[in-house]
Amino acid sequence: MNQKRDSATIERLKQLAGKLFSEDITTARLAAHNLAWMQEDGLAVLRQALFGDYSRTTKKAAAYGLRSMNGRMKPLAAEVLEQGLKHRNRTTKAACVKSLQLLTTA
Repeated sequence: MNQKRDSATIERLKQLAGKLFSEDITTARLAAHNLAWMQEDGLAVLRQALFGDYSRTTKKAAAYGLRSMNGRMKPLAAEVLEQGLKHRNRTTKAACVKSLQLLTTA
């Protein structure tokens, strides 16, 4: 049963990652929000999307997902966003600045 759940989780992560890389911002943000609920696995996918060579839409959606994280994952997500402030890609930086700004005012 545990292996079945693991394969189901992996399949769900693949589906959400595919949607995260969509050019439709609504689809990408919804996927990012769902990934935010998947704890460490979701954090890894969102981090990859934020720091990888992806579109502006994907990076903005990933930053949205990171700031949507709750509980024990919130400080880890904030740390990823802070790392993004030092990234050489200006789209990554801009997404992180905006998300951290929204995170601290919320």
